[in-house]
Amino acid sequence: MTETIGLATRSGLTFTTDVAGPTDGPLVLLLHGFPESRHSWREALPALARAGYRAVAPDQRGYSRGARPDPVDLSNYAFDRLVNDALEIAAAAGYDGKRFHLVGHDWGGQVSWGVANAHPGRLASLTVLSRPHPLSFRRALQDPNGDQKHRSRHHGKFLEPETGRLLTEDNARRLREGLFGQDVSKAAIEDHVSVLGSREAIEAALAWYRSNKGLSGDFGPIEVPTLYIWGDADATVGPDAAKGTGEFVTAAYAMEVLPGVGHFVMDQAAAKATELMLAHIKRHPV
Repeated sequence: MTETIGLATRSGLTFTTDVAGPTDGPLVLLLHGFPESRHSWREALPALARAGYRAVAPDQRGYSRGARPDPVDLSNYAFDRLVNDALEIAAAAGYDGKRFHLVGHDWGGQVSWGVANAHPGRLASLTVLSRPHPLSFRRALQDPNGDQKHRSRHHGKFLEPETGRLLTEDNARRLREGLFGQDVSKAAIEDHVSVLGSREAIEAALAWYRSNKGLSGDFGPIEVPTLYIWGDADATVGPDAAKGTGEFVTAAYAMEVLPGVGHFVMDQAAAKATELMLAHIKRHPV
């Protein structure tokens, strides 16, 4: 049974979090992307719980009402703070200093790469959906003959000051219609908009992009067993960035391509993605 709780961290933030599974089971921490929420993992949590894991899926910094420092001060959303949040959430869930499994999608995937890069000893496994390794992504973005720059053109829009207002006005019409254009169900959209549909929430979520322009952070090879899941119909991540990811993982690595699936993997192919992540997690026990 999935329960929604508030997890209070050492930094004084309280994260709205869905949890499931035995409190003494190995931790699986799941980090959502933009413009989504903890609801991305609604199908994964029961499956992980049945397998004996403690599944923890927070609304991240800015998405949670109790973890929303002022986005006008962009330092509140610096990348190292997002990475530290993951460790503090793990601690608040009862796993301080313990190894755990980490799963991330989109910008939650970017944070997950950051955790694996800076704290490899804390992770038993890493699963990333959609978001390539930052160095592979950067290389594809800088390729003058590639199409990644075109695929990522929306990032520039996120930096414009009027974007938050435009996305939330008229009952968040642009948020519903524009950003979820890849076969996401209306029910899933309503779940995400319930978290992100206010001006306060969207400005805080956009602060992630505004604070971390140019894919901030120093990344190196990943030394954690990694599963990378990519849908080949992803409009925002091209094959060059996706298929190059394995070059930047020195531990056990597997890439799974989901035919016909777009960017929002857990809203489009949750059963298959959950099956893949569960098999990967089982292969690399804490």
